[in-house]
Amino acid sequence: MGELWPVPDVLAYLAGRWRTERSVRDLAGGLEGRFEGRTSFDALDGGGLVGRESGAFTWQGVTRPAERTLRYEPGSGPGRVDVRFADGRPFHGLDLSSGHHVADHPCAADLYRGEFTVRGPDRWRTVWRVGGPAKDLLLTTDYLRETPDA
Repeated sequence: MGELWPVPDVLAYLAGRWRTERSVRDLAGGLEGRFEGRTSFDALDGGGLVGRESGAFTWQGVTRPAERTLRYEPGSGPGRVDVRFADGRPFHGLDLSSGHHVADHPCAADLYRGEFTVRGPDRWRTVWRVGGPAKDLLLTTDYLRETPDA
């Protein structure tokens, strides 16, 4: 699987544009979907970044536009951030100083467990396992930094 890439300053690492590819697997029903698009991490007034993801999500043969926005605010150290939803509600902490982090987010009766792995200066991955009474999902997202001329 490769070596981990420690990130001493997570905000500096994330800043910029990333090609984003996600597989979504419904483990209970055996269905699979795919998201393809881009994520841009741009400066927030007052510090931090806003992460804007946009692209196309295909589920059961139907492709639709999809987007989401998260806020990445400075945490307790340069390798740490507090990730929040666009409306400011807390989502999870993120510490990439070792190149690897696991975060939990309880949501009603469901638990979202995210594993973040940095593989190099221009690539990282998240794997979210979502479990609960109504959900049994696995979401794997690969991020590849775009070059300025991409």
